[in-house]
Amino acid sequence: MEAIGKANVADLKLADQYGPLINGEIVEAANGYFDSVNAATGEVLAQLGRGGKEDVDKAVEAARAAFPSWASTSIEERSILLNKIAEVLEENQDRLKLIECMDTGRAIHEFDLDYQLAINQFRYFAGAILTHYQGDSRPVDNGYLITKKEPLGVCAQIIPWNVPMIMTSFKLAPALAAGNTIVLKPAEDACISVIEFGKLLSDILPPGVVNMVPGYGNEAGQALIDHPDIDKLAFTGSVEVGRLVGRTAGDRILPVTLELGGKAPHIIFPDVDIETAVENATLGYTFFNGESCILGTRLFIHDDIYDEFVDKLIERAKEIKIGPPTDRSTRLASLINEKQGKRVLNYFEIARNEGAKILYGGNRVTVPGHEHGYFIEPTIIEAESHMRIAQEEIFGPAATVTRWSDIDEVVKAANEVDYGLAAGIMTDNMENGLAVANRMEAGSVWINSYFNFQTGAPFGGYKNSGVGREYSKEALDSYSQSKTIVAAYKRPPYGTFL
Repeated sequence: MEAIGKANVADLKLADQYGPLINGEIVEAANGYFDSVNAATGEVLAQLGRGGKEDVDKAVEAARAAFPSWASTSIEERSILLNKIAEVLEENQDRLKLIECMDTGRAIHEFDLDYQLAINQFRYFAGAILTHYQGDSRPVDNGYLITKKEPLGVCAQIIPWNVPMIMTSFKLAPALAAGNTIVLKPAEDACISVIEFGKLLSDILPPGVVNMVPGYGNEAGQALIDHPDIDKLAFTGSVEVGRLVGRTAGDRILPVTLELGGKAPHIIFPDVDIETAVENATLGYTFFNGESCILGTRLFIHDDIYDEFVDKLIERAKEIKIGPPTDRSTRLASLINEKQGKRVLNYFEIARNEGAKILYGGNRVTVPGHEHGYFIEPTIIEAESHMRIAQEEIFGPAATVTRWSDIDEVVKAANEVDYGLAAGIMTDNMENGLAVANRMEAGSVWINSYFNFQTGAPFGGYKNSGVGREYSKEALDSYSQSKTIVAAYKRPPYGTFL
């Protein structure tokens, strides 16, 4: 047994190999396997299937075959099954959290929020589908008008590595509720928990309703995007890949949902209690190891409190425990891999070269027994809002700090970025908070409490942050299509068109 306060890694049992999940069964990967490694230690956790065109073809074929029966399943039955999925996820969450902790390098305590959100997604859509707009029927002249919602068909879904179970639930729950079948491509850097979850789904859902193909983006992902028998594309990830997915959807006239990058502003008014505001700001830029598109990484601090706020922000950063991901007292752990670690450190060099000033952090930290991992100090950078460090997504535990004194200027600066996924505001004057929130070019604006997710609230972005909304009833619409039927009692009399 591990020491109290740490997850029990010794008892974790994984399969040797994780091939594609097709038609309810784990099958051999056509193109072999590659190593899935512990982000912090480098230990090989398992072998992942290197999915390719052959695997995707089989997965889509299974989803297509399962679609007619699943689409005709009553919404009441779908609701029951979604609730069963929530129950099974809740029952198995401790094991799945530990797998994700090792796979992603994130601190184990963070997954409490991840799984709360994921479980709630399935329960929300289990209820939402029962009250979803099913149609409007009314008498019309000489007949009856019927409108109804129908599922789209086979949905291709591609998710990133940073929050595997959140992304899985965001994609699966509304698509299943609406009556679609699915081929999901999880990220190659962190997908063991997703496939383990898929195995649990196979005991609940009919074969072929949910299929999963692991592998590299340029192989399995591209084969899925390009497949000719797909009826919907849904992607969460980088703007660059999102553009390719969107272009494919446009060329083939497919519905698409894109949730892409972010560079969220966090505006602090001078009337706040500085201690609690610093705590909220620290959470806002360090949670998820800084590897999230919703983080409040651009801190705009009013000139009247700037010096005191920044001093306390630095002091709080010094208190953050950097340590093993499986230790529940750890608050900042390892980035996903060496590539991402070097990318973050390179951005700190870019910042220095642009004239920004690193006030605290900016270095890699060695954690004994976890030398493989890229543990990065919480980093606070004084920068002007036009600098690359304040404009481009870093995906690491770093925040820029910038002074402001004029409300119109800070709103302009906050919005002068290519993204618009999230934003934060801190003030004791709710009139100011709501007025600024209404001017933010962002899909989610949190006042006084960052990451304040509410079940059923639409989630998605403005500008380059994406197209469409998830986490809400709007997602049901994005996985459905409307049909209008007009039934006439009598045909027009002979001679009407002569």
